[in-house]
Amino acid sequence: MQSLTLDQFKATVRAGGVTGVTLTAQGSGFFMKIATRAGSEPVVLAKARSSEPRRFGSPTSAMLVLKEIGIRTAKMEFAQWDPEQKEVTNREAQKVTMRAAHKAAADQKRLAADLLAAINDPRPSLSTQEVLRQFDEEPDDAGPESGVAGKA
Repeated sequence: MQSLTLDQFKATVRAGGVTGVTLTAQGSGFFMKIATRAGSEPVVLAKARSSEPRRFGSPTSAMLVLKEIGIRTAKMEFAQWDPEQKEVTNREAQKVTMRAAHKAAADQKRLAADLLAAINDPRPSLSTQEVLRQFDEEPDDAGPESGVAGKA
């Protein structure tokens, strides 16, 4: 199915190329099917930067666009309308993405604070060899009561 952006739709209306508009319900959204003089098959109103059909949340919002463009009459098909159906919108997907981004930013901030605290720790740094030597010197009798695992 072919599509028109809003700007193309406006230009087609100004040129007298639109013969009719139908608001078609699907789920809880509404879509515009546009009949033109040039084609036998209706075209759909698409989003500005894609050929994906533009979805309106209510017939009122679609009618406001039609009125602004200069369309005064439209047909409505609402046999497939289900106002209870939950549509996954870009806004909901953005919420999930933003929550993940905020969590990642908080984790990164916490990690940066931990690293800064470790860098600013006044205790002397130990080399790997010193740490290994200290492990070798630990007593083998560290039992379960001490909370320290012994060597295997």
